[in-house]
Amino acid sequence: MLRIHSIDTFGTHDGPGIRLVVFTQGCQFRCVYCHNPDTQDLETSAMKLLSVEQILAILRKGKSYYGADGGLTVSGGEPTLQAAELIELFTACKQHNVHTCLDTCGAIFDQTVQQLYDLTDIVLLDVKHIDPIWHQRLTKASNENVLKNAAYREQTGGAMWLRYVLVPGWTDQEEHLHAWARYFQAYRSVTRVELIPYHELGVYKYRSLGRPYALEGVSPPTLAAITQAATIFRNYLGDKVVVV
Repeated sequence: MLRIHSIDTFGTHDGPGIRLVVFTQGCQFRCVYCHNPDTQDLETSAMKLLSVEQILAILRKGKSYYGADGGLTVSGGEPTLQAAELIELFTACKQHNVHTCLDTCGAIFDQTVQQLYDLTDIVLLDVKHIDPIWHQRLTKASNENVLKNAAYREQTGGAMWLRYVLVPGWTDQEEHLHAWARYFQAYRSVTRVELIPYHELGVYKYRSLGRPYALEGVSPPTLAAITQAATIFRNYLGDKVVVV
């Protein structure tokens, strides 16, 4: 059984085409800008327990919507906390010709996760900061496994989309933007790079949970800051870079 936070039956932002997006429960990272803090705990009273067959039944019901380009995306939270269960799900998807995406922060690197990657059509990897000290400040965790996962995907040749959230004062340092883009410049597996401007849409969730919001008073980046970051990324990564 999979611990599920919620399901979006008509997702358009987490992989190509129209997708069933399954948001899993639980995450090791504690990102200061997390807009889904209610997904962080591994177990909550609001979560659902769903079997692989139940998720496949939802997929079959919406098959006409997903078409040739869409499919299933598993997001979170952090889905690789339940990698063994997802291997079963993605294996079934392969058997039914369902396109799969895995939206991950890359926190876990082990043989089970590697097996899951090998079953995944597109890995959507959030590389939240290239500098280890800033990554620790940002997420309360190391970026060592994140970069190991990126290297494994490059080594095995599957498609990978990279994601980067642009947060004023946290991830917009010019020297680190150059370092991030330069790090991935030679990666052949990277087919898309999503630059995501920070937003405040999740602030209300912290209030409802009675938790302080770490970025209180931080505004979204200006158009000039977004343009500068996109220009830096494109200097290394070309037209793979999109602002979303």
